[in-house]
Amino acid sequence: MNLISLDIRMLRSLISVVETGSITETARRLGRTQPAITLQLQRLEELTGKQLFEHAGRRLTLSEDGTTVLTYAKSILRLHDELISQLASQEIEGQVVLGTPDLYAAFMLPQILSVFRKSFPRVQVELNCALSTPLVGLVKRGDVDIALVTRMNDFTGGQVVRREQLVWMTGEQSAAHQERPIPLALLPPGNIYRDYAIDTLERANLRWRIACVSESVGGLQAAAFAGMAVTVLG
Repeated sequence: MNLISLDIRMLRSLISVVETGSITETARRLGRTQPAITLQLQRLEELTGKQLFEHAGRRLTLSEDGTTVLTYAKSILRLHDELISQLASQEIEGQVVLGTPDLYAAFMLPQILSVFRKSFPRVQVELNCALSTPLVGLVKRGDVDIALVTRMNDFTGGQVVRREQLVWMTGEQSAAHQERPIPLALLPPGNIYRDYAIDTLERANLRWRIACVSESVGGLQAAAFAGMAVTVLG
């Protein structure tokens, strides 16, 4: 049996291309050129002897073998990065202020903070939950070290780590979506979720009204699940 050796950088490029859907964005994120990323993917296919992508126009779609490789690549990279962090973390100490809206804090941070705590036990994390726009201002002023936020149209800098599809949401027994005008539960003015919701209804020539405004996603969910409004969330 011939053993092959897979370069960690190839696996990291594969994962990033699948997550971003773009070789260009992967090259920017990893600090490489587009041809370099393309060559890494081609070399990975040569080493595995499998076609990892199926081409549908300009869009790259994982093949069945590609999906298998991706699953193992994520496990390999997770263990690799945990090892590197563990080796580097013994002498790292201090405090970091992390900012994020409550939606991400509730659904994304528990696992992230658990891994971080194990890797950097001597680093104290202070969590600041607020809306995305105020958090960006706090980062620029130096009051928050790093923030996970929803990207608004006027934001500059930062790095895109995930894209999510917005969906309309209401209670299981609710008929709010059938009312005219449609009652909406939205975040305060200036939020992109709010802008997308209103713009979509306007383009569909549907009448709407504001039934609830909340800075907390929990407030939006409460209004939607109670049947008093429709909201838009990721």
